[in-house]
Amino acid sequence: MHAIEHHDVRVNGITLHYAAAGDPDAPLVVLLHGFPECWYSWRHQLPALAAAGYRAVAPDQRGYGRSDAPGSVDAYALPHMVGDVVSLTRALGAPRFAVVGHDWGAPVAWLTALLRPDLVRGVVGLSVAPPAPRQGDTPPLAVMDALFQGRFYWNYFNRPGIADAEFAADPERTFRAFLYGASGDNPRNDPRPPQPLVQADGSFLGALDDTKRIPWWVTEEDIAVFASEYAKNGFTGGLNWYRNLDRNWELSAAWDGLPLRVPGLYVYGDRDLVGSFPGMDALIEALPRTHPTLAPTLTLPGCGHWTQQERPEEVNEALLGFLAGLD
Repeated sequence: MHAIEHHDVRVNGITLHYAAAGDPDAPLVVLLHGFPECWYSWRHQLPALAAAGYRAVAPDQRGYGRSDAPGSVDAYALPHMVGDVVSLTRALGAPRFAVVGHDWGAPVAWLTALLRPDLVRGVVGLSVAPPAPRQGDTPPLAVMDALFQGRFYWNYFNRPGIADAEFAADPERTFRAFLYGASGDNPRNDPRPPQPLVQADGSFLGALDDTKRIPWWVTEEDIAVFASEYAKNGFTGGLNWYRNLDRNWELSAAWDGLPLRVPGLYVYGDRDLVGSFPGMDALIEALPRTHPTLAPTLTLPGCGHWTQQERPEEVNEALLGFLAGLD
């Protein structure tokens, strides 16, 4: 078993904390988490990748965990995140690397690969697919506001201070609700999850789960670790990523329709709430045409949103098989 190390590094104008395992001179794999997560979401992948001969690095992305959380909402657009990844890998002395992302980490991973094929050997996205060509001329928050009368969770997360306070009031309850509510273990998500909408009283956690249960693949110690990792920054930094959804859409005109030029793999669970978003079926079906370098999509039956935590053995097998085929 390879030990997990912890380091801080100054990159792109901020200090990032990262967890790492494996020989520092081995091929680098960067693991990017989503919301509400941190480096600990990759606890099953870090030692497995190290044991297979890779240097695995999982940063707390900006705004999360032990990393810096800039005060301005404008500091959380996707190009900032890509800059963090590029700067981190340079600080680590890696001329090229593979990148893996889950949830919000997946758009960062896909965009890093799209913009920097000179650096990225291969890319894997968990839960969130690579970008499709833009449709229409309406920003995403307005689209979801109209479809779900302002109740879609993106719109709720964009109300300053509201979700921040709800999630920070009881972090352990927050992680229980997220991890069980969006998992494949929640019978409400069988065969497909409902749309993630806030409740009539304006709260969100109860819409996920009110039972205080945890799924079988999470322990009480895991919940305590997540809560403690959020002690420094709380939830606002992560929520600021959502507060850039429209800005990211505006900026994406610069790379709209750009296909992947490196090998890629998309992995998702058939009970993942992301798969229920409007238009996702068509987006996934079109991936071989929009991004020809992608391997066939890997669908995990019975798996919910927390892909690498719910199905660590299957995800590790898929990652190692993909990485072994890279130049």
